[in-house]
Amino acid sequence: MTQQVDTPVGEQRGLVDRAAALLWPAAIANLVANIGIVVTGGAVRLTGSGLGCPTWPRCTEESYVAHGALGWHGVIEFGNRLLTFVLVAIAIGCWLAALASRQRGDTRGGRSVVLSTVIALGVPAQAVLGGITVLTDLNPWVVSLHLLVSMAIIGVCVLLLDNLRPLARPRVTPRLWWTVVATFVVGWVVLYLGTVVTGSGPHSGDLESRRTGLDPRIMSHVHAWSVYLLVGLTAVVLFLAVRSRLRVLARAATLLLVVELLQGVVGFVQYFNDLPELLVGLHMLGAALTSATLTWLVLAARPRS
Repeated sequence: MTQQVDTPVGEQRGLVDRAAALLWPAAIANLVANIGIVVTGGAVRLTGSGLGCPTWPRCTEESYVAHGALGWHGVIEFGNRLLTFVLVAIAIGCWLAALASRQRGDTRGGRSVVLSTVIALGVPAQAVLGGITVLTDLNPWVVSLHLLVSMAIIGVCVLLLDNLRPLARPRVTPRLWWTVVATFVVGWVVLYLGTVVTGSGPHSGDLESRRTGLDPRIMSHVHAWSVYLLVGLTAVVLFLAVRSRLRVLARAATLLLVVELLQGVVGFVQYFNDLPELLVGLHMLGAALTSATLTWLVLAARPRS
């Protein structure tokens, strides 16, 4: 009985297969990490540590790392900067796994490479944008853009997961499709107005940073009315999906509606309790989940090509 010896080509093929098998867990890790960085970024702001490291890319003019004179604000801000390297490692690992998937000949390998590349490039782009927020002394409009880019990256992470394991989806009617599109657009208006409310309120990230100058109470009411519209549209999508027996779309709409209602409860409680930091942090987590579920809603309604 002869012993089978792996050839260099066979060994290389085995490495490619093992790397490609890691694509799904790496894609999940990408989504979780990008949601997590929204929460940790919120913690920086809510603890008043936005300028804990007063410059960028260094923490101070003399050092890349925080030191004792910066206090715990410096530790929090520097720690959040270090988390960027974790995101980079996960994003690169996902990108390499996507390359292996394409090399293996997987039918969706090419699209996986494109999506994982967008995510991988988005992480350093966010780091630069975060640096700009520091260099502009936490300009609220720049901070708003910083958060919204994170929301967009979360959406791309969901796209990657859908590309890897798509669910069978029947065709939807044009009326239902455009209702879904309207829900997605209004959802992003809600996310944007949420950043405007935050930029007008007390949690600026630093006692010295300026605000938008807008009345936070008025902006809170504007934001709330946009949320009412979003909840109404989501309910319509759910009703039409159930009536048309579109199970995947109905599940997506149900999950989005649950996230919206929970967000609404947290939003109202924090508003009437002078915006306690913990509830504001939960609200930011809810915003990240809203971005993810909005994306899934569109994917659940989009016809499979």
